[in-house]
Amino acid sequence: MATLHVDVVSAEESIFAGTATFVALPGESGELGILPGHTPLISRIRPGTLKIVMDDGREELIFVAGGILEVQPGTVTVLSDTAIRAADLDEAKALAARERAEQALVDTKDKASVAAVEAELAMLAAQVAAARRIREMARR
Repeated sequence: MATLHVDVVSAEESIFAGTATFVALPGESGELGILPGHTPLISRIRPGTLKIVMDDGREELIFVAGGILEVQPGTVTVLSDTAIRAADLDEAKALAARERAEQALVDTKDKASVAAVEAELAMLAAQVAAARRIREMARR
């Protein structure tokens, strides 16, 4: 069975390094699915869930807060400022952070700060959605 080497790296640490048979993630223009032999590609990624299907059929789910994807022959590299393993996602914390960001948006006046807070809100909304989707998948 053909495989890919996959590296997922956040600003703080390496989140995943191993082999996989399939990788799916939210690309800038839509959902991307990568199989062994995929054409080389560099793309921005949106906040959402990265799914890695390993050789034995197990799946690793990782929330990524955007970043860059590079696909080379036999290798997939995901670079993200923030990447959190599904098991470590805390929906309650993300909801609380989103509420704080929404309040900061109300209190913010200058355009640069508004843009930064809006970007944070989008990332937190994606994190909450990913946590809910992962929780639902675990129930099945």
